[in-house]
Amino acid sequence: MAKGYWIARIDVTDPEAYKGYVAANAGPFKKFGARFLVRGGRFENPEGSCRTRNVVIEFPSYQVALDCWHSPEYQDAAALRLTASTGDLVIIEGYDAPPA
Repeated sequence: MAKGYWIARIDVTDPEAYKGYVAANAGPFKKFGARFLVRGGRFENPEGSCRTRNVVIEFPSYQVALDCWHSPEYQDAAALRLTASTGDLVIIEGYDAPPA
C-alpha cells in the first residue's frame, strides 16, 4: 500500500505563537503514525515561488494522511497555525513502484 504525505510550504508570521502549533500537533501526528522527512532545513528554489519553511510528513497510507488532517485533534492544532502563519498544504499519495 502506498504511503501518504503532507507537503507543506509555510511562512511563519508569529514565531512565538507558532510554537504553540508545534506543541499541539505532536499528539495527532503520533496518533496517526506521522514521520517527518523534511522539517525546515536548507533549500534552494530554482523555479517558481517559495516560502521560508518546507515540511514533508510521511503517513502509513494516503487515507491515514487524510484522516489525520480531518481529525478534531489536528484541526484544533491547525487553528493555532492559522493565526501564526500562511502557507500551502498538499496531501498526496505516494508511488509504489512495480517490482523490477
